[in-house]
Formats: sequence, structure tokens, C-alpha cells
Amino acid sequence: MKKIILSTLFLLTGIIAFCQTQRIPSVTITDLDGGGTDISTLVGNGKITVIDFWATWCVPCKKELTNIAEYYDEWQKKYNMQLIAVSIDDSRNASKVKPYVDGSAWTYKVLIDENGDLKRALNFQAVPYVIVVDADGNIVETHNGYVDGDEFLLEDTLKKLSGAN
Repeated sequence: MKKIILSTLFLLTGIIAFCQTQRIPSVTITDLDGGGTDISTLVGNGKITVIDFWATWCVPCKKELTNIAEYYDEWQKKYNMQLIAVSIDDSRNASKVKPYVDGSAWTYKVLIDENGDLKRALNFQAVPYVIVVDADGNIVETHNGYVDGDEFLLEDTLKKLSGAN
């Protein structure tokens, strides 16, 4: 009888946790000009938002963002989306972010989570880490790591969320 009750309790807890909508937490991080931005104010404004966590020392991260850059203008128009690249470089490396972004000519909004506050709030360990947020501000997908071609899987998600064919 105890096993049945415990099993039911675990099942109900899992269902409740699964059904709860997860959202981007209200955490202020730094923009490239040194100002503070509450990341939660940038999502859920009628646009699909991709938040891509990266670092200047992470080769797959930089490759992912560079590969996405090829399609970004098209995706913005087709899927009504935006990408926010959030660097997790710490205080020793944060000064390298702006020169790297300028040299890469990325048109994304770039923020720096220098103290790791957003990373801790979202509870992930490694980059690259991608979060897809729907137009209503709900986290609908996460992805860790990058291999060539993952940008096409991301585009599939954007298609589904936007209803585009």
C-alpha cells in the first residue's frame, strides 16, 4: 500500500511540475555599454526569443553564433524572432566580449552575465546553451552543446512556434 501511495505521489508531482510554465527569471545583467538590463523584460513581447549562452573561450559557442548569423536577418522576418547572445565570461574575460562581437559583426543583442546570476537562476552548467522562449514568454525548449547543423533544428522549432511553412 505504501508503494502505491508513494508511486502515485511521485507521478502527481511529476505531472504538476511538467504542467507548470517555466519563464525567464527577472535578473539584471550588463549590456555592452555597461548598463543593466533585466532579461525578463526582453522576452514575451510578441516575438519568439532565442537566448544563446556563450563565452569568448568557447569555440563551439562562437561557431554556433557565427553560423546562425548567416540566417538571422531572414529568420527575423520569417519567424518574428530575436536572438539575445548572453556571454558568461567572468570579470577576467568580460573585457574581451565587446571587441569579439564587434569583430564578428553580429547583429544580435549581446549581454554579459559576468557574475553568473542568470546562469545560476536557470541552473545550467555548460555552454553553448540555448533557450527558446515563445511569443508569450514561456520557455518551450532548451538545448545544450553544438554540432554543425544544429541551427537547422533551431529553425524547425522557430517554424513550429511561428506557424510558418
